[in-house]
Amino acid sequence: MLRARTAPRRRWALVAGAVASASALLAGCTGSTGSSSASTHSINYALPANFMPNWILPLGTAAHLNTNNGSIISTLWEPLVSYDGSTGTIGWNKDASVATGADFAKDGKSVEITLGDRHWSDGKPITSRDVEFWYNVVTAEKDKWASYSPGQAPDNWTSFKTVDDHHFTLTFDKAYNAQWMLANELSLIKPLPQHVWDKTSAAGKISDADRSTAGAKQVWTFLNSAAKKIGRYQSDPLWKTVSGPYTIKTFSTSGKVTLVANKKYDGGGKAHIKTVNLLPFTTTDAEKNALRAGQVDYGYIDSTDLGQKKSFTSIGYDVKPWAGWAVTYMPYNFSNPAMGPVFRQLYARQAIQMSVDQDILSKVIYDGTAVPTYGPVPQGQPSDFLSKQQKHNPYPFSNSKAKALLTSHGWQEKNGVMVCTRPGSGSDACGAGVAKGTKFRMRVLAQSGSTVTDNLMSALQSSFGDSGIDFSIKTAPVNSVLSQTPQCTPGQARCSWQLSFFGTAGSWYFPAFPTGDALFRTKGGSNFGNYSDPAVDELVTATTTSSDPRAVQKYSAALAKQLPVIWLPEPDYQISVLRDGLGGFTQDSLANFHPAQWKWLKK
Repeated sequence: MLRARTAPRRRWALVAGAVASASALLAGCTGSTGSSSASTHSINYALPANFMPNWILPLGTAAHLNTNNGSIISTLWEPLVSYDGSTGTIGWNKDASVATGADFAKDGKSVEITLGDRHWSDGKPITSRDVEFWYNVVTAEKDKWASYSPGQAPDNWTSFKTVDDHHFTLTFDKAYNAQWMLANELSLIKPLPQHVWDKTSAAGKISDADRSTAGAKQVWTFLNSAAKKIGRYQSDPLWKTVSGPYTIKTFSTSGKVTLVANKKYDGGGKAHIKTVNLLPFTTTDAEKNALRAGQVDYGYIDSTDLGQKKSFTSIGYDVKPWAGWAVTYMPYNFSNPAMGPVFRQLYARQAIQMSVDQDILSKVIYDGTAVPTYGPVPQGQPSDFLSKQQKHNPYPFSNSKAKALLTSHGWQEKNGVMVCTRPGSGSDACGAGVAKGTKFRMRVLAQSGSTVTDNLMSALQSSFGDSGIDFSIKTAPVNSVLSQTPQCTPGQARCSWQLSFFGTAGSWYFPAFPTGDALFRTKGGSNFGNYSDPAVDELVTATTTSSDPRAVQKYSAALAKQLPVIWLPEPDYQISVLRDGLGGFTQDSLANFHPAQWKWLKK
């Protein structure tokens, strides 16, 4: 969601665009459309409303970085180190990992990885060469890799050395916290089938092209070009060689994906259910109708539907909230030519944050299934990472104080909207770069297809208006939100966006260590708004190198005060509705779904 880095570092927990009707999609399912639990060999899983799977390559790019794409990919190509919360606590899930061991040097500057005795679905062994292949391709095109943050992987990996087919050593540029390295760095690595993918064109021959920078770049281009052809996912030989518990049977451009158990899988996370149908829906109402009709085994409802819980339990479903290790927010675009100078003023961000009544939003919009977020560390679950400053909300809701803060800095309300009347950089002026006559008008591009999002945006519009801040809303499928709100520099045409929202199910899902290297570090891979503060960069670096939880607490306190984004309530990832008898798993707080763990339990 929006993972989200996705797989891993972390993810946007997102919903994205679907185009086919629910009835048409369900009619094409391989399982029963009446009561799919009639077959213990299949399951129908409802994808989030308005989400269409659109990426298969285990090399994420920014426009494809979302949780659901990542979950599908991980069922096909298992990570080197699978770090998830599928057992109820966040940790290394070795059953779903290619690696079986990680031995860190005493000085913390290197690690030797041991691979399990694993094989690709075509029978070839998975070796250190497959990991080297990933390493070479990502290193060559790191700027295009969505999980990249300058100074982090692969920058801080200074060498890759093969010991033998089942052992290799990564050397670092300095000592790192081993647990951070496992959860936030090594979990990014996906061994790739070098013997199938190491070529520069569809007709090209397999070689060691990745071992030169130029060749690795050509390989990246070839693989990414192939991955853009969604209609060929089920037929292209590239995607047939997998390491995970499932393979692709169908991958429709209309959004339906069918997974079938990989008969050659020899890892620890063997699939219990032979066929998994991943079904897209254009709206939450369409998905709920499918639940009521018994056409879905695993779906979800909005928090606003909890009052109707009995209507689902009475027909054979369990209703279970799915909590996430995440934060929710709206990024500012600090490079926007119109509002960027305003957003760069701390007092302006304080006034905006004071206009957000998170307690009321949590209770009313999310029916009590959300918790306020006041900073960059998840607050829905207890942890040693949360600072006192963030926990106790440095900017309580108050429209009157927000207005007073703006007027004390040279703004005057005219026709209901604040206007800069005293430009300049003085303590009582609008601030550097804010021109006289600038109107405090913000535009947001928000996720479509969700009543909860619509209600949230409307509530914010009203509250901002009470502070003299005009707030206009435009909606689009989340894939479009991501593509239309990219990182940019002033003067670029794509820099016209001001705010974006993609987080009804949580904006950003963390690994075990909730560091901000991708989100808030200067030029971080998912720092969409181009937030930059050298002092924060130093704090982020400290979170990655120190095992002392106070390092994260200092970072938490700083960003709770500095407000790099608009903090919003963090909801449960979703309210899951599971057919009675479906079990064998814990809902992953990192927002992944794990089809191989699902099983039909005997009553």
